[in-house]
Amino acid sequence: MTETTTTAAAGTQPGQTPTLYERLGGSFGIAAIMDVLTDRLFDNVWANRNPYVAKMHERNGRPGFKFMVTAWSVEVTGGPKCYPGRDMHVAHKDMTATEHDFDVVALEIAASLSFCGVGVQEQKEYMAIIESYRREVLDAPVNEKARADAGR
Repeated sequence: MTETTTTAAAGTQPGQTPTLYERLGGSFGIAAIMDVLTDRLFDNVWANRNPYVAKMHERNGRPGFKFMVTAWSVEVTGGPKCYPGRDMHVAHKDMTATEHDFDVVALEIAASLSFCGVGVQEQKEYMAIIESYRREVLDAPVNEKARADAGR
């Protein structure tokens, strides 16, 4: 589904390594991958067991979620600044997310990248970005309180 773009088409100078954004096919390639991913997340029973996630999906709907995930992915992979949302810590501050919740989403991301034919190196780089946000998502204040309550 995604192909490595040529340096001329991608805007990369000769001898310069294309960005992950470029290697994922730019905005259109990323949008195609995120279309698959967001459908998988909406349909994932485990992801939707978290009441916050289910409520957010119901409130915002698929089109809005697809746009936000696509815009965020475009930006964090080196594309243009287009994500209008909040940072991950603030966006997840009301979510009681667990390590398992994060792992469920990460597994869907990895499966979607593979399903869409993303190269192994690009998969590793994108998953490293996702992993770099683990603490930002899980250490939101409500999650810290939930973990403390669970430990009693």
